[in-house]
Amino acid sequence: MKAFWRTPVYVLFAATLLLLVANGTRQNFGLFLIPLSADLGWGRSEFALAIAIQNLVMGAAAPFVAGLGDRFGPIRIIALSSLLYAGGVALISVSTTPETMVLSAGLIVGLGASGIGFTLPLALVGRVASASRRSLWLGIVTAGGSAGQFVFAPVSAGLIGGFGWSDGIIGLSIIIAITVPLALSMRAGSASTLAAPDTQSLSAALREASGHRGYWLLVLGFFVCGFQIQFVGVHLPGFLQDAGASPWLAAWALGAIGLFNIFGTLLAGWMGARWRKKKLLSLLYLSRGILFLVFFMLPVNEFTVLGFASIFGLLWLSTAPLTMGIVAQIFGPRYMATLFAIVFFSHQVGGFAGIYLGGYFYDLYNSYDVGWWLAMALGGIAALIHWQLDDTPVERWLRESAASVGTPGR
Repeated sequence: MKAFWRTPVYVLFAATLLLLVANGTRQNFGLFLIPLSADLGWGRSEFALAIAIQNLVMGAAAPFVAGLGDRFGPIRIIALSSLLYAGGVALISVSTTPETMVLSAGLIVGLGASGIGFTLPLALVGRVASASRRSLWLGIVTAGGSAGQFVFAPVSAGLIGGFGWSDGIIGLSIIIAITVPLALSMRAGSASTLAAPDTQSLSAALREASGHRGYWLLVLGFFVCGFQIQFVGVHLPGFLQDAGASPWLAAWALGAIGLFNIFGTLLAGWMGARWRKKKLLSLLYLSRGILFLVFFMLPVNEFTVLGFASIFGLLWLSTAPLTMGIVAQIFGPRYMATLFAIVFFSHQVGGFAGIYLGGYFYDLYNSYDVGWWLAMALGGIAALIHWQLDDTPVERWLRESAASVGTPGR
């Protein structure tokens, strides 16, 4: 009997813990916006721009980093990215000008996050998982990222309150550094899967995807996901402060999003194995738009904020296992990393737009109203995009799957 750390289940466990740290720390940078900006004498757009660039760099680099992972193996690329991410976060503490903040929080952290973020860990788990378990396992890993958001919201707030934003950032970087040995520990459990012979080249996979209409609709749809979650994640604390809410409410709201998204992503993974993934995505985006409208119309208090955060948490990252599941369903799992990374790039472009436009329109109108209306409208557009998406597996993957474990489900 194999030792636990040599099994695919260990890869699932380690990737989930790794994403807990990576996504948990990154998604709570919004808590640093107000104390950092006040200490350095900035408006809200300077740090927002750096985080927006981080999201853009993360997405732009993701296809290249994923390609390196597909070419040289994902384990070493994840480990190197973890090291770069930890170093970039540490440098934020000494970034006292907008230009150095863009370099550290934007460029370096963005490059590191492109390899330690969702793309490579999810793709690795998607490759070691069986076809029948893939959607659920992807949901479990994504839930790890959600758990991280819940865990690191109070952790980040506590570090800021106890040590100030600068030393608090150093504390986060030390925690992030544990992901380097964690990434290397996944080598044994994934070795046999990664050593399997290829039936298609990376260039052929890219040509195949570029000619598939459903793939490009996924790219467009994931832009909306990035816009919505990054707008809320970065600007909700400022929105609540402007409404007169206590500072603790923002931290608990972000924590509630992370807590409830644990259940949301697990549920999405389970449902994706049983129902049409594209229809689930369409309903999810429509639900987001309606939720934003209701929250925008209600008064801001503890009940409405935590209620909004809890419901939005169920919808927060539930798109990830469903979207990656569709990529694997259409093209197979071999090049999931690269193909999903291109889709993820669109997500990060949306994140850039959500973060920067949220800050820009706030500085222009002294209000987040425009950002909320954009998030609502995009939810409706994304619902229509995914409803008409062609998720039919390509002929090559149908033949390969039929020859091995059977036709891929929808």
